[in-house]
Amino acid sequence: MADLGTQPIRTKRDLEHFISQKTLAERLPEQSIYDVFVQSAERAPNATALTMLMTGAPNEQPRRITYSQLLAHIRQAANLFTEIGGAAPGVAFMLPSLVETHFTLWGAETAGYAVPINFLLQPESIAELIKASGVKILVALGPHPQLDIWEKATALRDQVPDLTLVRVAPPGTPDEEGIVDFGTALSRQPDDHLTFGTARSGDQLSAYFHTGGTTGVPKLVAHTHRSQLVAAFGGAAMIGYTQNDILTATFPLFHVAGTIAAGLAPFIAGAQLLIMTPAGLRNPAVVEGFWRMVADHNVTVVGGVPTAIGAVLQTPVDGHDISAVRAGITGASLLPPAVGQKFQEVTGRTLFEILGMTEASGLISIDPVSGTGTTGSVGWALPYTQVDVLKLNNDGSLGEVCDVQEIGVISIKGENLSPGYSDSAHNQGVFTNGVLNSGDLGYKDAQGCLYVAGRSKDLIIRSGHNIDPTMIENAMSTHPAVALAAAVGMPDAYAGELPMCFVQLHPDSTVTIDELMEHARTTIDERPAWPKIIQPIEAIPLTSVGKIYKPSLRCSAAQTVVETLIHDHIGLNDANVEVATGGPRGLCVTVTIKDADKASVSPLEKALHQFLFEAQVKTA
Repeated sequence: MADLGTQPIRTKRDLEHFISQKTLAERLPEQSIYDVFVQSAERAPNATALTMLMTGAPNEQPRRITYSQLLAHIRQAANLFTEIGGAAPGVAFMLPSLVETHFTLWGAETAGYAVPINFLLQPESIAELIKASGVKILVALGPHPQLDIWEKATALRDQVPDLTLVRVAPPGTPDEEGIVDFGTALSRQPDDHLTFGTARSGDQLSAYFHTGGTTGVPKLVAHTHRSQLVAAFGGAAMIGYTQNDILTATFPLFHVAGTIAAGLAPFIAGAQLLIMTPAGLRNPAVVEGFWRMVADHNVTVVGGVPTAIGAVLQTPVDGHDISAVRAGITGASLLPPAVGQKFQEVTGRTLFEILGMTEASGLISIDPVSGTGTTGSVGWALPYTQVDVLKLNNDGSLGEVCDVQEIGVISIKGENLSPGYSDSAHNQGVFTNGVLNSGDLGYKDAQGCLYVAGRSKDLIIRSGHNIDPTMIENAMSTHPAVALAAAVGMPDAYAGELPMCFVQLHPDSTVTIDELMEHARTTIDERPAWPKIIQPIEAIPLTSVGKIYKPSLRCSAAQTVVETLIHDHIGLNDANVEVATGGPRGLCVTVTIKDADKASVSPLEKALHQFLFEAQVKTA
């Protein structure tokens, strides 16, 4: 059974002591994901593993799954998938947050490998993922009045003829020819043993997660049992999960945050997950009733992406007793300082940042949740792993370790690393000699705390959703009036970033912004990737070798946002905005206001504090 120690990790000294006392093999004897659930069921068979709220209504009777029941259903799912797909089957799933999603995910990893798919993707992208991953089984939510998951799933049968569809639907739903009903089929499988022998383990493939853009050939990241176990164990130790914890499970299970930091890690410790309706914090009723549900279910750890946490913080606590909450955890995108401060004001507790990456099995470093918190920091590397900040050489390779406070590229070594992409051609420049180049820029302070300063990659991160700018650029370039397109992240107080696309038009071409917007909506698969603003400019800036030069475009996007904020919302007319690249947050904004008093400057400073860039307001 995993040994998380007897004392919580609060400081760097605690972490070093934890590592020095025992080896990783001694602390983590589990060899497979299946072992985690066997051990948790043996330790506390009647303890609640999952509490499912379908509506979040005050009088709702939740569905509860104990650890012994969870193990039984995982066995049944693994047996079912093997019966359908043969030895080591690949199992994709498109499901919202349900207890059945957990049965599917962990059952698939026990029998073969899982392929979690974001069901919000367009059918074409989903089809590419199914083909690239080589799965023969797709588990999907049945017909639903608000979700089109089933329609997308059934459309795949024409493109992948040998695909077996497994439907998750309420009991009593009429049978469909050629469709396997998950509930019925599960009940026919033994729940006390695996029918196919031993579970998958060690360095065997446990899952493929898609990352980055999903146009063309998808980038599928491989996870092994070992990589997921090491990441989850490290997360459990740094977050300080115990059997007494109850976590708001609001991260979707098609994302590594939901699978590892808010899934396998609490399961290792025997904690309880509270599933706050299938839609989680995309459900307005959950946002409205969030603190009531936290109080009713004695939640101890609040989790969510920064935008979701920011939304619930706008909902009054209204006298609900949330004193059981000991901390909040957030990740998937950078935490705006204002959200962290608001969390402290509302709960009296600290919101801790987690740095994760699909290529590192979901977790890289954590600001220890039992500690006091370090503003802006993502803490220290997971136990038994190594995170360095390296100089970037002129040829793009990684060099020596940076000095304290010196910005460089965050690199990772450890058993939590993925073995690579399903297409090894994508490994170049990312995985080199056992080192993962994260593509993130960062620095360390004198205590060794890690800070994320931006990204060397061009990914746009909208509310934790990774958007490949190439997807936008390729789509916009197909318009006959567009000669060249460049997409960047435009700062946004709520989402962190929103896509903005600059376009260079062909000479003598005529096109309206509305026409370009319509073209974007019809050619870009992912709705979150639709540009918020499309800005025609005379010429897209290029480097000497003809590559698009984006730093100046990011500055232009930030300047547009700040000028709009000043003129339309703050009401200041005589202000000068300057934006430069650099600094710990990647962009530095300076606003100079003429003839301004403190009463007019203060609202602007407060508004700028909501963004991820550094900001300074001067008077002249």
